[in-house]
Amino acid sequence: MGDPCDITSDQVWEDQRAAYDAMRSRCPVAHDDGTWMVLRHAEVVAAATDPVTFSSAFTPRRAIPNSLDGAEHAAFRRIVDRYLTPERVAREEAQCRSHAAAIIDSLPRGVTVKTVAQLGVPFAVRSQSSWLGWPAELEDELVAWMADNHAATRSGDRSRTAAVAERFDALIHGLLDARRDADPGTDLTAELMHETVDGRPLTDEEIVSILRNWTAGDLGSLATSIGVVVHFLASHPDEQERLRQLSTPTAGRAAPAGRAAPAGRAAPAGRAAPEGAMALEDAIEEILRIDDPFVSNRRRTTREVNLGGETIPAGARVILNWTAANRDPLVFPDPDAFDPAAHAPDNLVFGIGPHVCPGRALTLMELRVVTEELLRRTTAITLSPERPTVRETPPVGGWARVPVVLR
Repeated sequence: MGDPCDITSDQVWEDQRAAYDAMRSRCPVAHDDGTWMVLRHAEVVAAATDPVTFSSAFTPRRAIPNSLDGAEHAAFRRIVDRYLTPERVAREEAQCRSHAAAIIDSLPRGVTVKTVAQLGVPFAVRSQSSWLGWPAELEDELVAWMADNHAATRSGDRSRTAAVAERFDALIHGLLDARRDADPGTDLTAELMHETVDGRPLTDEEIVSILRNWTAGDLGSLATSIGVVVHFLASHPDEQERLRQLSTPTAGRAAPAGRAAPAGRAAPAGRAAPEGAMALEDAIEEILRIDDPFVSNRRRTTREVNLGGETIPAGARVILNWTAANRDPLVFPDPDAFDPAAHAPDNLVFGIGPHVCPGRALTLMELRVVTEELLRRTTAITLSPERPTVRETPPVGGWARVPVVLR
């Protein structure tokens, strides 16, 4: 018999959530060929909040701010955070809502609709492009790039992934060239080009890295998250109806500005939104906890460390598995139970620690808006009786295909 803490890759490819649940029940930290996967909630939190031992400098490629540690990470993170304040996110809501309404109104009723391809992808591309000030003519190119990037990621072929990444970088360099002499007030991309760090201007490579982080990953993540949310709505008609009531324009009363978040998590401080909107965002975050599409982040140990009863050597590759941690029955007794209020303090969908996702407020606003418009503009959302739903395969989480019928 093999080591019960070995990673069983065949099972992961068949059903990631079930495989991770089974692995976590055997041991909090699994391993395979020099890679250590952290599965239990407590150990994931411990590693994520100890950047000295678990470094984010996982590969030689410098990704800003994701692969940085310490003071360097903090300096670049301050730049990134300035673009994702609640006030700046609020400015984007009307445009996001316009995109969502137009896309949803264009979808047919009474026949099968491809949630990810026909709703998630176009909404992600249009919303992110509007936010960054990128031209609408790029939409088709970005959609094609998303498909190629997704296929390359699933293939595991590093040369293919690198080629797709270089293509995206070339696209961003072209956008920078077009703004070389532009006023910083032209759009967000031009504004970013005038930022400084440690008293010097950002280099083009640093700007490209930040924009790559905001788009290359976020486009696919937003589209996938929409698939997860719509699948939940179609699979839970009672919750769909309750959330439909929250989505009415007059739902709730004005809520106090700001709300607390657990240490290390980004709180939308200063947000003054209708109570129904806040409740819907809480519901969306809970839906993503149950079926977390943001599977993992990577770290590398800087010293030998004991975690979950396993001794991990210095220089080891470590994977923090958010999907498994968010379904840990030691924290969430019934991982599939939908209970936003009870589970919010321990929800790790957007991470924890110094590398907690800075885009939490923007992502939740975008997901709320598209969900609100979908619920307002339909009377029912059901799974298609003609086509099955299809799970994503590693390293992507969530659903590859969510065929639904809108009424």
